[in-house]
Amino acid sequence: MTLVNRAVGIIPARWSSTRFPGKPLYMIAGKPLLRRVWERSSKAKNLESVIIATDDMRIAEAAFDWGAEIALTSPKHRSGTDRIAEVARHAKQFAFVVNIQGDEPLIDPRLVDELVRKLRSDRSIDIVTAAHPFENPGEAFSPHQVKVVVDESGRALYFSRAAIPFPRNPSGIKYFRHQGIYGFRRGALLQFVQWKPAPLERAESLEQLRALENGVKVHVLITAKGSPGIDTLADAEALEQKLARAKRRISR
Repeated sequence: MTLVNRAVGIIPARWSSTRFPGKPLYMIAGKPLLRRVWERSSKAKNLESVIIATDDMRIAEAAFDWGAEIALTSPKHRSGTDRIAEVARHAKQFAFVVNIQGDEPLIDPRLVDELVRKLRSDRSIDIVTAAHPFENPGEAFSPHQVKVVVDESGRALYFSRAAIPFPRNPSGIKYFRHQGIYGFRRGALLQFVQWKPAPLERAESLEQLRALENGVKVHVLITAKGSPGIDTLADAEALEQKLARAKRRISR
């Protein structure tokens, strides 16, 4: 495959987390959380490679043991995007980079493939992400759930922690939950991390607003469902119970 079409998936992983230290290696139904993300991502047909980017040797050694490709990165990065950009800066053989969140163990490989497919098919798109309708509409009012509104062509108009659009007439409003996976053209990613955080990004604490504030169009793939992220120990325990129930149903 030529450079024009090659894509890499990079999973940024760090040990420190205010709400859940050591989250990447937390065992869920017999496997570390990060391994589940890596295994699901590795099923994507449009990725040439899947790399785990980390600055922590505990994560690196564990991932190496289960066969993952590892990139050791600087401990100074402020975000996962900065971390994957360090890897992408040296991975010149890839035209597209998919930033896969290290805390989404149920990530759909077909979504990863669709992100790459969109970048390959439309040269006007530099960044592509995903969103889906809230399963529970009430969650749209939580500041912990990021919402997005899009225009008729599927481009993001705005991302927010607030419920957008404002429900002046609640009937008929459909809120979309932003799923934190991104596909970048390599050049767009390297440019993105050169920009300083802008006012809207700082106000909402949402990195993706940096692209909009700098005039970059972000295309949003709307899917029927999304995959939940693991932010807390309670989330991990809930997923373990869900997997156990599913295993019992299969074994019947």
